[in-house]
Amino acid sequence: MALTLSKRADGIVQAEIRVMTIECEKVGGINLAQGVCDVGVPQPVARGARAAINDGINSYTRYDGLAELRRAIADKVRTFNKIEADPETEVTVSAGSTGAFYCACLALLDPGDEVILFEPYYGYHLNTILAVDVIPTYVPLSLPDLCFTMDDLEKVVSSKTKGIMVCTPANPSGKVFNEAELKLIADFAIKYDLFVFTDEIYEYFTYDGTTHVSPGSIPEIADRTITISGYSKAFSITGWRIGYSVCRKQRADMIGYVNDLVYVCAPAPLQMGVATGILELTPSYYENLCAQFKKKRDRICSTLDRIGLRPIIPQGAYYVLADASPLPGEDSKGKAMFLLERTGVASVPGKAFYHDERGENLLRFCFAKEDPVLDEACERLEKLKL
Repeated sequence: MALTLSKRADGIVQAEIRVMTIECEKVGGINLAQGVCDVGVPQPVARGARAAINDGINSYTRYDGLAELRRAIADKVRTFNKIEADPETEVTVSAGSTGAFYCACLALLDPGDEVILFEPYYGYHLNTILAVDVIPTYVPLSLPDLCFTMDDLEKVVSSKTKGIMVCTPANPSGKVFNEAELKLIADFAIKYDLFVFTDEIYEYFTYDGTTHVSPGSIPEIADRTITISGYSKAFSITGWRIGYSVCRKQRADMIGYVNDLVYVCAPAPLQMGVATGILELTPSYYENLCAQFKKKRDRICSTLDRIGLRPIIPQGAYYVLADASPLPGEDSKGKAMFLLERTGVASVPGKAFYHDERGENLLRFCFAKEDPVLDEACERLEKLKL
């Protein structure tokens, strides 16, 4: 009898984001595909990690993270997210926000359960639920306004539906869910007794007066919400893998136990670096971050518009979806490869964010780059003749 892969492996593929990064490396191009955020680590964050190493904080931490970081997160979610959390029992530090979501899925969902994803979705959300034998269902956000209705939600709910994922600000679209939309989701979750999983990793990146609202701050669904975030993006430490989840104790306990089983703990000295950053960086740091990234957004969007790849202007995060229909190619992968070959600029095919053909005329660009790199990418794109 031949040894084979597991059945769950049938639905899991390498993320298209990673694939395009590899293709970009082959040609020595500019990578606007992967959200690596290479704009520099804040000095307090780096100093805190170095000090932790020198001070001997290099061993296992408690399964849910160092007390210093859990306390800092609890203070932050109280002031910024308007969520009350006990740092001793309701905060779990994990291996990035993706790790936090994986642990939450393992702790709270059974094989065969269904979870609703808004489309365009983030591929790691999809692959995470597939990895735990959970079934995704999809609610499309209409383009270009990225809206949805209660009817859209009602169409996909079933007796097996156990949760809904709300990514806000959203990757890849940059949509920021407003209070009215979150209230609609709250009513829906209450009606069908669902968990509300969130991904708020881009919570500090909002533009044009848009405000981030955490679903967990809505009193009616506070008890059923698993708030997930981290500092990979805000501190430009995507490789450190420090994320967290916040939820009620009865769920946080099991999420923490799963976190211990899968990861043991997040890297100890890096936890201290993040804690130092949370405690020392003032609101002006995040305000300046937003201002810098708004300029980057405007730079890439104006370039895309000029060359005929009409952008969907993001309200938040640091990605932009663009209409790739003017580009040659049978599908979005072909269009992305044409663009890479012609300009040396890598993007992500829109099919990475949809379960059907609706993404085939879209590309995603990441603008979390140092200005000289982004300027070079835009100059290359502007030479494109369609």
